[in-house]
Amino acid sequence: MKTILFAFLFSLAALAVNAQRYAIIDSKYILDKVPEYKEAQKKLDNFSELWQKELDQRQTAMDKMYKDYDAEQVMLTEVLKKKREDELYNKERELRDLQKKRFGFEGDLFKKRQELIKPIQDRVYNAVQKLAVEKLYDFILDKSEGITVIFADPKLDKSDDVLRNMGVK
Repeated sequence: MKTILFAFLFSLAALAVNAQRYAIIDSKYILDKVPEYKEAQKKLDNFSELWQKELDQRQTAMDKMYKDYDAEQVMLTEVLKKKREDELYNKERELRDLQKKRFGFEGDLFKKRQELIKPIQDRVYNAVQKLAVEKLYDFILDKSEGITVIFADPKLDKSDDVLRNMGVK
């Protein structure tokens, strides 16, 4: 009796495992098809370029200050040397602080990305979640980043379905 019950439970578990439904999407492909994403990415790139130019200009000015200091160092008194070294140190610290403010963790670029890109990513996530609920998928894998999919049957790729759910053609 125990063996029959065990066999029944084992068969039931095997059926439950086989009943799992899954799909694969490519979020990079989806985002590339969303026009707002391309616009947001372009704006983000423009901000990044502008801020990088600002940093480059300050770095160039600082390099000139170092070069001038090296050339004049032999003629300066100890007091003037100390003053110039302090100026150089302060300028260098300002440059590092600006670089951190613009490109550091939770800096201006991060905030702009949150402002411009995150709403679009949230739309994709909501469309994926809607698809999963409608089609009764147990899980959906994203093959664009993070996980490695060695083989994926193209019929499992539901990226176009997500785009349709978002109203993107």
